[in-house]
Amino acid sequence: MGFKDQIDITRLPEHVAIIMDGNGRWAKGKGKLRVFGHHNGVVSVRDVVEGAGEIGVKYLTLYTFSAENWNRPSLEVTAIMELLVSTINKEIKKLMQNNVRLNAIGDLEMLPGKCHRELMGAIEKTKGNTGLVLTLALSYGSRREMVQAVQKIAAKVQQGLLKPEDVTEEVFSQHLYTHNLPDPELLIRTSGEFRISNYLLWQIAYAELYFTHKLWPDFRRDDLFEAILDYQKRERRFGKTSEQVN
Repeated sequence: MGFKDQIDITRLPEHVAIIMDGNGRWAKGKGKLRVFGHHNGVVSVRDVVEGAGEIGVKYLTLYTFSAENWNRPSLEVTAIMELLVSTINKEIKKLMQNNVRLNAIGDLEMLPGKCHRELMGAIEKTKGNTGLVLTLALSYGSRREMVQAVQKIAAKVQQGLLKPEDVTEEVFSQHLYTHNLPDPELLIRTSGEFRISNYLLWQIAYAELYFTHKLWPDFRRDDLFEAILDYQKRERRFGKTSEQVN
């Protein structure tokens, strides 16, 4: 029996977030340039998106390009941006066929003009789709996201629109990039690294963490199913005791 057949579809994580790590090491292991790994990582994205939609996951958020990734060699950054544009153009038909709604979070104004236009165009084209919400975290950094949220809230307090005592967890969440998304219940990281890497720090407060040694270009829908099956074997207590949960 495969992993998919063992999954209880009544207890799926509503929102799965993934840190797609290992493209460069995968390429290096094959004696190729790092960008070769990024190109093959697109195959993994396609398969995982289709797998998530297949079993009924509602939200999938992929750490596509971090704010810190701008510090990588310029040739690699340029190649990644060009790959992003070409991938969006190639995949838009498939997204429409699979009823996937595209979304993006991060400091999107940092993206090159063509990349930003193509991304916004794809988001507009898929906005009426009612299936899986696929969110790309681009030029994203969680600390910066939280600082910007604090700045917005402080401005509202200064303008008299909010009182300090009105600032709750809910109000804070409403000022994050993810204000229209539920918090992830499962966070997956590939490549054998055990870090969060400045990703959704506020939002994953109660997420289950799943780490795999597989490099991202080798990760497929069956690996996603295995992670979800592992998630379903865990007890989600949210500060309560096992007795209270049961």
